[in-house]
Amino acid sequence: MQAERKVDVAIIGLGSAGLYALGKVRPSGKSVVVINNGHLGTTCARVGCMPSKAAIQVAEDFHRRAIYPRFGLSGGYQLQLDAAEAMEYVRDLRDNFVDRVLSNSSDNFPEGLLIEGRARFIGPDLLEMEDGQRIRANSIIIATGSRPLIPSAWDEFKQDIITSDEFFELESLPESVAVIGLGVIGLEIGQTMHRMGVQVTGIDMAETLGGISDPAIAQQAINIFGKEFPLWLGQAAELKRTEDGRIQVSAGDKQVVVDKIFASLGRVPNVDALNLAAAGIDTDVRGVPVYDPNTLQIGDSSIYIAGDANGERPLLHEAGDEGRIAGYNASRDKILAFKRKTPINIVFSDPNIVQVGLRHHELDLETAVIGEMSIPPVGRALIMGKNRGLIRVYAEKASGKLLGAEMVCVKGENLAHLMAWCIQLNLTVGQLLQMPFYHPVMEEALQAALQDLYRKVEQKNAGPITELSTL
Repeated sequence: MQAERKVDVAIIGLGSAGLYALGKVRPSGKSVVVINNGHLGTTCARVGCMPSKAAIQVAEDFHRRAIYPRFGLSGGYQLQLDAAEAMEYVRDLRDNFVDRVLSNSSDNFPEGLLIEGRARFIGPDLLEMEDGQRIRANSIIIATGSRPLIPSAWDEFKQDIITSDEFFELESLPESVAVIGLGVIGLEIGQTMHRMGVQVTGIDMAETLGGISDPAIAQQAINIFGKEFPLWLGQAAELKRTEDGRIQVSAGDKQVVVDKIFASLGRVPNVDALNLAAAGIDTDVRGVPVYDPNTLQIGDSSIYIAGDANGERPLLHEAGDEGRIAGYNASRDKILAFKRKTPINIVFSDPNIVQVGLRHHELDLETAVIGEMSIPPVGRALIMGKNRGLIRVYAEKASGKLLGAEMVCVKGENLAHLMAWCIQLNLTVGQLLQMPFYHPVMEEALQAALQDLYRKVEQKNAGPITELSTL
């Protein structure tokens, strides 16, 4: 047995959360070690938000050829897409993003900081590596990330199942695919493959897309995306191998035979191999440690959990915030609770799907009011040929305080940030309407939704100048 190595802080996992945690621990002067099993470079840069946006851009640019005749541009349908070249471009860009992460992190680590391999708890403050090396730490941060979920019932189809972990390695695209799971990843990649020439069928047990909870926004999204490829909602998918080796997918009374499955059924926190029982901490029904979201502390232990490993907010900016919180508290004597930022979620589909602040299903409809604006008549959207969708904004009826928004519209990624900032600043509808709105921009659609909302709230702006500003 090797001698124990003693440190102040041990971080398990060097993805986004682990890197941000390390960024808080190192300036404290505490001794630290980082343990990582698998590829370096973060999920976001390798198989997540960055390469997916590269693929989405290629697909959208190619798809735009259909609108060229409206603009008086001829020859658009003569454009050809070389899928192999496109995927190689996506990988080249992906590798660039990964290299940037590595050059700013592990490439600059002093010797001994990074240990590669798998760690498991053998005590509340003691970790053991596969080679027998032991690390005793005053504080431990779990930042082990997550992996795509594939049901065990689908094991016999594994060779024909693609997840986001494999998609960007494809040198060619299948002729047909069933996208099972139409959350953020499934909808983004499903639309991308469709626009790159793949026959796509989208399937989800839910009656909605992209995590939408507002029924009006959900119906808009179904209408829009259902015109691009078939959507089978509200039924579980069942797989069966055909005689010619393809896959028959059934959902309710519908069937399709496809070459491949793109599985987007969510992600599983990578905590099952950590031997958490030896750490003496409580876990929930998923086997994930029970923790405080404002301190990231697990129970009253000296163990913290951040990023996708806790399964709550699997987004890079949230992982970054959680890494900072966990790193700060793990390296200080006094644990502080931090106020979390306004939730913001964006699906980079075309059009974007956005949720900010409180979602529709979280509203008290007795005390909240809703304003909306339909996108089809919006001038800027018409000019872009992207006049589809709907914006819905929420506020407290009595005070006019902004609560949240859900929308499906072009440039929703930008409108989402404006709403998130205003909600976090506790602004009212009237105060936001006092802000300048240029013309013609998509922000005018948000302005119109807010004006509709303003008519429904009880608290109005005071004074003749501000009253004019809300006309």
